[in-house]
Amino acid sequence: MTTLEEALIRYDRSGFSDKELLEIYRNLLRPRMIEEKMLVLLRGGKITKWFSGMGQEAISVGAAMGLASDEYLLPMHRNLGVFTTRGVELEQLFKQFQGKMGGFTKGRDRSFHFGTMEHRILGMISHLGPQLGIADGIALGHRLKKNNAATLAFTGDGGASEGDFHEALNVAAVWDLPVIFLVENNGWGLSTPSKEQFRCEHFIDKGKGYGMDTWQIDGNNILEVVDTIRKIAASIRERPRPFLLECMTYRIRGHEEASGTGYYPEGVIDEWSKKDPVKNFENFLLAEGILHEANRDEWRKNIKTEINEALEKAYAEAPVDADTRSEYNDVYAPYEQQVIVPPTPDVQEKRFVDAISDGLYQAMEKHNNLIIMGQDVAEYGGVFKVTEGFVKQFGKERVRNTPLCESAIVGTALGLSINGYKAVVEMQFADFVTCGFNQIVNNLAKLHYRWAQNADVVVRMPTGAGVGAGPFHSQSNEAWFFHTPGLKIVYPAFPYDAKGLLAAAIEDPNPVMYFEHKKLYRSLSGEVPKDYYTIEIGKAARLREGNDLSIITYGFGVHWALQVLDENPDIQADLIDLRTLLPYDKEALVASVNKTGKALVLHEDCMTGGIGAELAAVIGQACFHRLDAPVVRVASLDTPVPFAEALERNFLPDERFRTALLELWEY
Repeated sequence: MTTLEEALIRYDRSGFSDKELLEIYRNLLRPRMIEEKMLVLLRGGKITKWFSGMGQEAISVGAAMGLASDEYLLPMHRNLGVFTTRGVELEQLFKQFQGKMGGFTKGRDRSFHFGTMEHRILGMISHLGPQLGIADGIALGHRLKKNNAATLAFTGDGGASEGDFHEALNVAAVWDLPVIFLVENNGWGLSTPSKEQFRCEHFIDKGKGYGMDTWQIDGNNILEVVDTIRKIAASIRERPRPFLLECMTYRIRGHEEASGTGYYPEGVIDEWSKKDPVKNFENFLLAEGILHEANRDEWRKNIKTEINEALEKAYAEAPVDADTRSEYNDVYAPYEQQVIVPPTPDVQEKRFVDAISDGLYQAMEKHNNLIIMGQDVAEYGGVFKVTEGFVKQFGKERVRNTPLCESAIVGTALGLSINGYKAVVEMQFADFVTCGFNQIVNNLAKLHYRWAQNADVVVRMPTGAGVGAGPFHSQSNEAWFFHTPGLKIVYPAFPYDAKGLLAAAIEDPNPVMYFEHKKLYRSLSGEVPKDYYTIEIGKAARLREGNDLSIITYGFGVHWALQVLDENPDIQADLIDLRTLLPYDKEALVASVNKTGKALVLHEDCMTGGIGAELAAVIGQACFHRLDAPVVRVASLDTPVPFAEALERNFLPDERFRTALLELWEY
């Protein structure tokens, strides 16, 4: 690799025709000239932020030219050259930078936080690292389709400190996924130098720990970048496996323009500027007689005109006019359950856990593109045996044991969705979802709202207390996701609902959090149709009807309510089982309370910040003039879930519910 002291880059043009060398030069020149213009616009207040890739263009352009045009690239905020080389229209790109409706995100996000399936590009989110897991999923989709196309995901030396880096590389290595993890090593994570980010000498040293092939190259040498990526891609198409590619480079401007470069050692920018990938390659072509000054000047003039014309069109578009209906409509991918498959009269008694297993099994039969992933879900059948026997029927390609890496697996599920698959991810316990939280609330949930791409993923969540499992295996954490637009939340209380709602969740192209109370798994049975059927998501069930008061609950709360009502037959209550928490059946809720005039909201989750607070607020606002008593909330204590039986019994709300119900009835 060329050293700094040699200043000039040494190019090996073997295998490159003159025509291709000139194409490479144009591809390098275009993002450089756009950047120069963007810096002018930034100073003039025409755009609000800019992350400069000056000095690193050879990596972006080289990656885009090194892969086939139908292979996916997952760039970051310094990879303008990926977008321009892939032929993204400058007018739409500039509208994106200006927050216009004609941009890729309709003004909802900025810079490169978007994707375009037409160009096989998936942009980043601000949390560095999640795109690596998505690349795993896209690559897994290619393996399942047996086309072994290459996928390339970018990260930086700073971003590679994230846990997502380790998880994604580990999964790719274990599953032999055809993905290239490209590290742009520019020596800095914002203002923190590499020596404070990691202690290994080179990133390629990390590849040994994952058991993957590695390559380190001069990231400023455009021919070396293109040639290397072409060789790696060709190799993994023939024998699928991951590569870790380290590209040595330097950003000659700051992390972003507002941060400046005051933290750089004196003289370092001057030294690295000598290795400017655009200027060096231009000088090489001039020296070789491949490029002439007249051609160069003509191309610069043409690119400048192209930029200015695209900018004028972007400026001409009016600022975004907010439309609340449109904002809500784009939170979820358009979907309507046209046919709720009716259950047949052929039923059998099934436990709650068996109804879930049955629904998942029949969904696997119905959707041949459905993949199940999770810890121990294959031969072992999952810790609760929901997928027991699935491997024998569907094989290990579709029922996949995963390493312990919730973030990477949720990201992989999203990547599978992008590549045309459905995915069901089993969290071994709902508590463990914290390790995949970012992928769920920032990628799955926001994807369609940001750039109209759906996330066809169901996350199964064994949840709830009452089994003496303590603080980390008993939490009711549905409220964490209730606050997140873009997710759907399903929480059945009966075997019949469990099967039908799971089938519906899998059919839905939107991300669904599917909660299963593990105390119900083997303690509750009921009649369940043998055949495949679905239940409409978003519709509550009225289990008891009465005029005295309304009980609104879900999950295990339904069974507490049924027990107390059975013990107190004089209380004639409307018992509403929400079944779906997001979106919830507001119409059924309000209608019931308007009829009875009294409302009690019950849930197993802690009181403060629980879903009951939202429901009580809705009742108070919508039913105020019909209320005969204050809205009552009953929930678990505002403590972690304790282990000892007496403490857990005191934590749960069932006894407090009994008292509160009688008091409200007598009010």
